[in-house]
Amino acid sequence: MHRDRHTMRMGTLYGVGVGPGDPELITIKARRVLKRAEVICVPKGREEGDSYVRGFLSRIIDLEGRQVVELVFPMTKDRTVLERHWNAALDRLMVPLMEGRDVAFVTEGDPSIYSTFMHLHDLIRERHPELPVEVIPGVSSINGSAAAAGLPLVDGAERLAVLPAVYEEKELTDILERFDTVVLLKVNRVFDRLLGQLEELGLADGAVYVRRCGTPEQEVVHDIRSLRGKELDYLSLLIVRGQRRREIGTRE
Repeated sequence: MHRDRHTMRMGTLYGVGVGPGDPELITIKARRVLKRAEVICVPKGREEGDSYVRGFLSRIIDLEGRQVVELVFPMTKDRTVLERHWNAALDRLMVPLMEGRDVAFVTEGDPSIYSTFMHLHDLIRERHPELPVEVIPGVSSINGSAAAAGLPLVDGAERLAVLPAVYEEKELTDILERFDTVVLLKVNRVFDRLLGQLEELGLADGAVYVRRCGTPEQEVVHDIRSLRGKELDYLSLLIVRGQRRREIGTRE
């Protein structure tokens, strides 16, 4: 991947999905790109904190002597703050890319699912359309959690919805009633409200909670009522199965 700088060719930016945390759940292509990229970028939530991605990336490849750039993307809904950090990240990435060096931007899971990388991808397409960009897909926490829980996501003509758990109650009820499987991400702060809603809809028994899928801290909970009132992990989700399947079974 090394290029002679005198050719003035740009480096390639890779958005690399490294899976949910299990070092074995990484594609051959992702591992190859990470081993050869001259610069590796990892996101983190705040300036003074550690990067979760960097933590399990070190179990996948040897980072000793590698140029690793940590980019801050705060957990906020303030669009102005987010855009400031996206622009700052792009400016930092463009330095090695303009020097002809390849850059791997690492994301947990898959880069196309709720990933900061796709915001950068859009900025680059807007401002530097000539820059080579390649997205390396990865195993998402959605797939990994379903496998860990021993659950099918969808089958036959069933329908799947994936969404953040912060939806308003009425909107979420509508989705839960229309889809066979619903995966709710980032459930930690609203879990008790979700649990009450699922109980009202008769869906609590068909829901499974998974946290930190693929890591040594992985936990799968089939009795989600046991989690009521507890402080839950940010890296967690709920897989809800059942409403339309039971209705169809009743009609048959």
